[in-house]
Parts: sequence; structure tokens; C-alpha cells
Amino acid sequence: MLTGRLDLRPPTSYDDELAELHGIYSDPATWTHYPSARFADPERTRKLLDAWRRDWSEQGLGPWLVRLRGSERVIGNAGVSLRHNAFWNLGYRFAPELHGRGYATEACLPALGEAARVRPDLPVVAYLLEHNHASARLAERLGLDLVHRGPDAGNPDADAVRLVYADRDLDAQTLAATMR
Repeated sequence: MLTGRLDLRPPTSYDDELAELHGIYSDPATWTHYPSARFADPERTRKLLDAWRRDWSEQGLGPWLVRLRGSERVIGNAGVSLRHNAFWNLGYRFAPELHGRGYATEACLPALGEAARVRPDLPVVAYLLEHNHASARLAERLGLDLVHRGPDAGNPDADAVRLVYADRDLDAQTLAATMR
């Protein structure tokens, strides 16, 4: 899928994509809001790519690898993944040197449309840490509303607060699923 500036593609050519994506996911600057989540081991990135491939195979939709139009370099990822058969999780990561250029908004907007096309019965959810103000602004720009604020279960920082944004109200069961 092409946008004005971006080329959004499902993961395909394993080794090149793995190396480029791991470069982003292992960079401490990518994880300033959640340092303990940084990917130190390329095997963890490989498992992530495998999961995304399964998403595309099983759901017909998953996270895209993002490139600038006309380039083969992976600059990040964006899209949705089905979680607990209850909601689409909207997520993204970009190379730190490209933050603040609107690429996340440009890549996530088509993901919202595709989620509504593939499984319109499911909400799109973005969950993030409260101190990640840029991600909160992005969720709001995408038309998602804050539906929950509470402790971030499993976070090594006991004071961490999770925000849950969604494209509609969430019932108690779906909200609970976002907290797992």
C-alpha cells in the first residue's frame, strides 16, 4: 500500500528485514519510554516478524514494514495485530532519527481503515504509557478516545500507568483483554 510518502508492505524477505528491524528495536533511543522493553537479542525480533507473518496469513492483516517511497530501507513498522480475538492492537515503531515527521500518522491511518474492513466488529485499541505524550497525541489525532487509565500490569516500573485509547467504548471483557 502506498501513501503520500510511504510504502507499506507485509513482511516478506526475511534476512534483510530482520536486520533493519532489529536495528530499530535494539536502539535504546527507540525505547526511551520503556527502556526494559528494548530488544537486545535478534531472536526476539525474528519472533516478532514471525508473529506478523502469521497475522497476515491467518487474519489477512497485520503490521506493515514501512519504507519511504522509492527506497528499500525499512524505517519502521505500523499497523494492527489481532489480540485475544477481541480487539485490534494498533502499534508502530520508527527509527529514532525519523521521529516527529508524521510518518506514524501517515502509516497508521490506513491501518484503521483496513481493520474496519477486515473485522469491523472489533475495536481498534492503542495502549501506551502515560508519560509517552507523543503516542497519546498520535492516538488522539487518529480519532481514538481515552477509555482507561490504570496501572501497567507486568511493567518493572511499579509506578507505570497505562493509557488505553480506542475507536469506540470497550466492554469490561475487552478492556480486561487489553490489560493482559
